[in-house]
Amino acid sequence: MTKCKLEYVWLDGYQPTQTLRSKTKIEDDFSGNIEDAKMWSFDGSSTEQATGGKSDLLLKPVKVIPDPGRIGTGFLVMCEVLNSDGTPHKTNGRSTIADDDGDFWFGFEQEYTLWDPETQKPLGFPEQGYPAPQGPYYCSVGGGRAVGRDIVEEHLEICLQAGLNVEGINAEVMLGQWEFQIFAKGARDAGDQIWLARYLLDRTAEKHGLEINYHCKPVKGDWNGSGMHANFSNSLLRTCGSQEIYEAVCQAFEPRIKEHIDVYGADNDQRLTGLHETQSIDKFSYGVSDRGASIRIPIFTVEHGWKGWLEDRRPASNADPYMVASAIIATVKSAKLPVTA
Repeated sequence: MTKCKLEYVWLDGYQPTQTLRSKTKIEDDFSGNIEDAKMWSFDGSSTEQATGGKSDLLLKPVKVIPDPGRIGTGFLVMCEVLNSDGTPHKTNGRSTIADDDGDFWFGFEQEYTLWDPETQKPLGFPEQGYPAPQGPYYCSVGGGRAVGRDIVEEHLEICLQAGLNVEGINAEVMLGQWEFQIFAKGARDAGDQIWLARYLLDRTAEKHGLEINYHCKPVKGDWNGSGMHANFSNSLLRTCGSQEIYEAVCQAFEPRIKEHIDVYGADNDQRLTGLHETQSIDKFSYGVSDRGASIRIPIFTVEHGWKGWLEDRRPASNADPYMVASAIIATVKSAKLPVTA
């Protein structure tokens, strides 16, 4: 008989930015299959999700992956939060996604900052003042330019061992800032994988005495903020071969600026300023290969006969990928397409 450690992971009710919670359940000879992961419960009054007089909330397993970082046999169990009657809790963003057939594919580019809790600055920043201006840090190599690579590599390896579909990593524009990319066919699965990768990143940093700062503007001034660019497509965008259809989809986003910004992360006004490869938070634009636009049309899409995907560059690094995907799907479905579509 093998004692298996199942780490149940969920999102709490803290606002404006939810954080991860988890607790361990021991099971005998767990198969690793989602259908064998049991419902569980927790005290919602301790996570800003319930009152003390009615505190029990349910954890519904939605994805199970191996947990390579755990001694012995371990699994991570991503969960949705349900009310005691089995209905989705109001903090359950995953339940709002209208993608039952998995037609929407998402690739999220998760930026983050390795954070020194002693200096309260990005890893690599001097205790007093600032490092040299940004420019040499993006995709860099070498001491003084790429800091924390050992932590980033450890996180990457753990994610791959866990079966998460990480497609790449790179050092970002600000010193101490990094990025990983995850792609999945199906919006819910993409969100599950980002949250599980964040969990593993937080745990890796914890092991090294560091923190992960997901704030979208961790250092004020002339420093790039952190985003979570959302690359997305559905069968129409992957096959249409029509510039007209792509423009119709992009145009559907313009009247919905508020609906998107409301779920694209807290304090995003500090990041979406029109500078540092962003469009202003109250404006909307799209363009081919334009990193200063709200939505970038990748050159790949154009060169492949208008068959591919789009990139919404507005989501912040602290945004909930479930809510980001939910808003994008709703807008794409609302597009007024030309009759030829």
